[in-house]
Amino acid sequence: MASPHPRYPVVLVAGLCATAFAREPLPADPVQRVEVKGTAAGYDPRRDDTATRIVIKREEIVRYGDASVLDVFKRIPGVAVTTGSGRSMEVRMRGLGAGYTQVLVNGERMSPGFAIDTLSPEQVERIEVLRSATADMSTQSVAGTINIVLRKAARKGEREAKLGYLHSADFHGPTFSLQLGESGERSSYSVSASGSHEGFVREALGFEENTAPGEIVDLRRTTTVPEEGRTSKINLSPRFNWTLGNGDTLSWENLVNATRFRNRAHLQVSTLLGAPPPVPDLHTTAAGDHMLLKSDLRWTHSLAPGAKLETKFGVERTRREDLYLRSGVDSRGRPATDGGVSHDARWKGASSTGKYTRAFEGGHVLALGWDAGSNDSRELRAERDAVRPLPPGQPPDETFDARVARLAVYAQDEWEVTPQWSVYLGVRWEGIRTRVDGNTVEDTRVRSSVLSPVFQTLYKFPGTRGDQLRLAVSRTYKAPGLESLVPRRQAWENNSATEADYQGNPGLKPELAWGIDAAWEHYWAEGAMLSASTSLRRIDNYTSNRVVFDGLRWIFTPSNEDRAVMRSLELEAKFPLKALLQGAPDIDLRANVSRNWSRVESVPGPDNRMEQQTPLSANVGADYKAGRLTAGGNLAHRSGGFVRVAANRGYYSPARTDIETYAVWKFTPKVQLRVAASNLLGGDNAFEISYTDPVAGTEKRGWTYPGGVKLRTTLEMKF
Repeated sequence: MASPHPRYPVVLVAGLCATAFAREPLPADPVQRVEVKGTAAGYDPRRDDTATRIVIKREEIVRYGDASVLDVFKRIPGVAVTTGSGRSMEVRMRGLGAGYTQVLVNGERMSPGFAIDTLSPEQVERIEVLRSATADMSTQSVAGTINIVLRKAARKGEREAKLGYLHSADFHGPTFSLQLGESGERSSYSVSASGSHEGFVREALGFEENTAPGEIVDLRRTTTVPEEGRTSKINLSPRFNWTLGNGDTLSWENLVNATRFRNRAHLQVSTLLGAPPPVPDLHTTAAGDHMLLKSDLRWTHSLAPGAKLETKFGVERTRREDLYLRSGVDSRGRPATDGGVSHDARWKGASSTGKYTRAFEGGHVLALGWDAGSNDSRELRAERDAVRPLPPGQPPDETFDARVARLAVYAQDEWEVTPQWSVYLGVRWEGIRTRVDGNTVEDTRVRSSVLSPVFQTLYKFPGTRGDQLRLAVSRTYKAPGLESLVPRRQAWENNSATEADYQGNPGLKPELAWGIDAAWEHYWAEGAMLSASTSLRRIDNYTSNRVVFDGLRWIFTPSNEDRAVMRSLELEAKFPLKALLQGAPDIDLRANVSRNWSRVESVPGPDNRMEQQTPLSANVGADYKAGRLTAGGNLAHRSGGFVRVAANRGYYSPARTDIETYAVWKFTPKVQLRVAASNLLGGDNAFEISYTDPVAGTEKRGWTYPGGVKLRTTLEMKF
């Protein structure tokens, strides 16, 4: 095709799914792979793509020998990982998690029962971070999108195995991974397997205090929760590729993910002042089994020169079984509870995506596509207790059936106006229908749809070595999850304003956001970059959580508030030391800092930020190579502080600093040993919540989960 800018259409058409718009890598075909690599020499998606993205390559992903992909996220610029109640992990961009940060696997959302921390870094080819929305991905990304692309390309005769052991003060266990691959003229396959088994012995510490009007403390309690258990995880990702006679490619991708969890705990509450809780001495046993099966069939068909059609059909099955047993006594030693809750949830779904791409004269690359799917879930919750009666109106067996259907269509055009100026225009319409039925809830029907225009532009200053400006304007949203819509309760034994029962709200509306992003980038040497970016989001129908008393118990429920405004500033630098000093050792340096502000209009100030937003996160790291040795380290800091969630409710989290390091010694070209240590400062995870009542006073409750140094040793072999 004749084009005034030949490199541009070749790169975008041949590698659109793998680099330009972060959908999928091309199926493994030897001829195509060589052609793309040769034509796109020197191509850098961070620098050259109109749509802003940060690409974390495989070398960086496996560098520290992490046990979970969430550990990798901690070192990504602008991304923070926090620990909440029950040690649950949450990924945050611009300081926001809980649905504001969208996490995808191969460009798609996973089922509600899937946990990202079950993915091993060994399964991941690259991680893409999109600070602004693009039309070919879901625009449920108010804070941004993280796309995890699993390993798929097969290299001829690929054989790699890793055996490791993870040890810390509170848990330990072995890990393994295996990568096999083979490619021929017309077909290839790859199999990735990984797993871990961890046993743990740990203790959580808590406190509760109430200050009555007049600054009189009338309640003070401390809590200890020693626990022990084990967690086993296994992942399997086989993929098969074929090149058909007409040049079409066909790929069959599969993912098997299984987790098994066992835990025993003993909650003991010591009352130092005031009345004891209903169940101060509680023994619990928890068991959880989770299984995910996912299979996708992809077909790529080349049309006219410069045109391509990609389609995918996928099915998914998930099952989760949880059992929670409890036995407790009151302050006088009398039985207070003796029973348990079993929960059986099953999800099944089907999805279809398609994308038509064509390059036109004048530097245009047009893409049209769809994304459709339907997920059905059935849940059974059974509760029995020989001592404590169930809440009024709650039967011992509760059933829930839900269906979530979605459809999205989009169009986008990336246009290279001049060699220095490119423009991205896109529009996406997404519709979601949710239906919930159950024997204890009213039939719920929720429909929502959002039209999201997206504009991005990149301008490279002529006559400079590497200065460029970016600007993006987009409309994004946050749809309420199924767990937020279903009006069922999750009860606590010692119910209070700071330990309230959770209940969904079927009246929730999607949060709608307009956003603007701007960035300046300077590329001044090979592998050297400086950048400064800023963003602004205006969020309508902002969702917060309210705590109310229904006459019997305290209830914690999500609710739409007024409007929230969020701002952020991010600075980043990375460069080899040789870019500054000739003859310097082979050291790569990197640093980034992200500062976030927000304000909720319906909440009185000061500190009326969005709930649990991380105000500041920063990373400083270095990597060193010398002969057979590769080593490095990273320091990550995350600030905390007080947030006024509502006029009568607050949340506090302390600051935390983590230091981690690694070293790799290569014995032979095919055998090496990797040793990594993290949390060298022994930092704990903690948080505190508070509730103020004009009559009872201010109630505070806090939890601390002690941490320790973690050591990982891995033997890596190729054969």
